Amino acid sequence: MKQRTFSHFLLRWGVPLLLLAVFVAFVVSINRVDKVPLVSREGQTFEKGVVTQILQDNLMPDGSRVGEQRVMVRMTTGVRAGQELETTSSSGYLFGAGCTVGMKVVVLQSVAGESTITSVYSQDREGVLYLFAALYLVVLVLVGGKQGLKGALGLIFTFLCILFFYLPLVYRGYSPFWVSVGLCVVTTVVTMYLIGGPTKKTLVATGGTVAGVVIAGVAATCFSWASGISGWNVSDIESLLTLWNVNGIQVGGLLFSGLLISSLGAVMDVAMSIASAISEIHQQNPSLSKRALFKAGMHVGRDMMGTDSNTLILAFAGGSVSMLLLDYAYDLPYQQIINSNNIGIAIMQGLSGSFGIVLSVPVTVCLAVLLYTWKEKKSGTEQL
Repeated sequence: MKQRTFSHFLLRWGVPLLLLAVFVAFVVSINRVDKVPLVSREGQTFEKGVVTQILQDNLMPDGSRVGEQRVMVRMTTGVRAGQELETTSSSGYLFGAGCTVGMKVVVLQSVAGESTITSVYSQDREGVLYLFAALYLVVLVLVGGKQGLKGALGLIFTFLCILFFYLPLVYRGYSPFWVSVGLCVVTTVVTMYLIGGPTKKTLVATGGTVAGVVIAGVAATCFSWASGISGWNVSDIESLLTLWNVNGIQVGGLLFSGLLISSLGAVMDVAMSIASAISEIHQQNPSLSKRALFKAGMHVGRDMMGTDSNTLILAFAGGSVSMLLLDYAYDLPYQQIINSNNIGIAIMQGLSGSFGIVLSVPVTVCLAVLLYTWKEKKSGTEQL
């Protein structure tokens, strides 16, 4: 009995932890890279401080701000920590802040000997960001229980993979498209394994997710060939060209790799839901034929694909509302709008991701039917 328990523990966590250790070693190795400095920041640092006094305000009677504020800031970090410095805060929407006494701010500071040049970069939002992230994880665990905790761990792992797996490999010049495929595979395997364990359901959901994401990428590539829209048509291409010239980064593939990452969550949701539903149906009625099980799975999938494809399209549309409002306000001609690069990219992202969701349904159902009806030497178990 003890031997069986140890074998089960080794299968459940031993091998996965070993693979995770190998992956972590790989991630550490690829992050040993010397970055080419694109902007000289010698002597410049971003430090934290607290506004103690408003020397000159820029608040107008109508509530708007014009020009700059002059404020006193007590520095809390950096070489001037503990000192009060007079600095300025612009009225821009992207930089600066409408300072009030007691506000925590981030100060751009340049120190040369006893001389210090400062300006308020922004309000200090770090604590708020961490707080809301922590609250979300707490709510996820409280509502979802054990599965919520596993989902939170999967979410954290995915975020870390984007930072320490995707970005370093793309920076090294690898294809963003194929790096994002690898990212989707790794994060899907880990997330599904955390939720489902070493079961057929996990294998089905993983296969369906990877297939759906790749289909989304293929659809986007075909759309690109047919429409002439590529990763070189994005609005920030001039900044990206600097990376291409200096580091040889394949900036043209960033658009499509971003599409794969964006569609991963929705495709993962569809695949796991279908895998769970068919698993339950098969367990309740093992005598169902493959044809009947396939039809049942497709019925479940059809109910899901409509809502999930809408979710993805609306997500991309929501990110373009500012552009759409500007087009509406300027009353641009239809031919100009429909043939613009920005609209084409938004449509490509929404439709290509939806292709991945819709076509992942039959792929997942087929995988589920094949694996769940596979004749096993030991019946009544779902362990691989």
